Amino acid sequence: MQQTALEAKSAMAANPKRSKMLQRLRKDKYLFLLALPGLLYFLVYKYIPMLGTVIAFQEYSPFMGFAGSPWVGLKHFSTIFSEPEIIRVLWNTIVISFLQIAFAFPAPIVLALMLNEVRIEIYKRIIQTIVYMPHFLSWVVVVGIFVIFMRGEGLINNFLEVVFGIDKPVPFLTDQSLFRPLIIMQVLWKEVGWGTILFLAALAGINPDLYEASVMDGAGRWRRIWHISLPGIRSTIVILLILRLGHVLDSGFEHIFLMQNSFNKEISNVLDTYVYYKGIEQSNYSFATAVGLFKGIVGLVLVAGANKLAKRFGEEGVY
Repeated sequence: MQQTALEAKSAMAANPKRSKMLQRLRKDKYLFLLALPGLLYFLVYKYIPMLGTVIAFQEYSPFMGFAGSPWVGLKHFSTIFSEPEIIRVLWNTIVISFLQIAFAFPAPIVLALMLNEVRIEIYKRIIQTIVYMPHFLSWVVVVGIFVIFMRGEGLINNFLEVVFGIDKPVPFLTDQSLFRPLIIMQVLWKEVGWGTILFLAALAGINPDLYEASVMDGAGRWRRIWHISLPGIRSTIVILLILRLGHVLDSGFEHIFLMQNSFNKEISNVLDTYVYYKGIEQSNYSFATAVGLFKGIVGLVLVAGANKLAKRFGEEGVY
């Protein structure tokens, strides 16, 4: 037994990195146990399913399985760029994603700055609670509310008829030109409050002495926001923007699918819904997987590029 212990000590001495790792495991064993469920979640639901991306390079058949399905190489990836419809679908996806970045991304920043200026704590808590609540509603409920309000005989059309004398109902749900504004409006109403959490936390980390010193120097509220608050949360803004670029081809399947109808399908058909119709309904699993892998590669490239650009401008980035 003494010989075994001596062998273990000599092995640890020969490999100091392994020794440090074992010591850290013993020291922080309870912290690692707390992290274990999260690690298992990502392992089981995120990393192991990535093995299934192999069917993007096969003519996959559920009856033949992974091993029996014939290999077709990059056939499904070439299909993504060869079909005329896919160009319009990609354009719709990119337009909606960048509209969300342009309007829905800065909105929580503005709301967080406004809430940070509220000095009466009870009012601040009430407002926070009110704007957080829509986040916990599913898209089915959110879209259902908007449909009830905006349909032909809905509340808004009744209001327009009574107040402004508009006899003909406005086709909010079928007019193609109103589809994208409605999508952005719904995203703002549902998620803007929840998005303020990280920015409020970042604002809370700013040294209060900076605000006191600026008041002593005669700086007004707008100058304090511009020269103290915004620079204080700049790193948080950059990191979240980089991460958001990784989902630039994700428009939100459930949201778009619920708002889609035969009248607006020309501009509402995005990559997610296209995959559903072509890949799932027609059982073309390989094509659906190829599109998903393509989206992941594009997101990875955008995140890596944006991270490198952020570091070039002196920011920390995500890695």
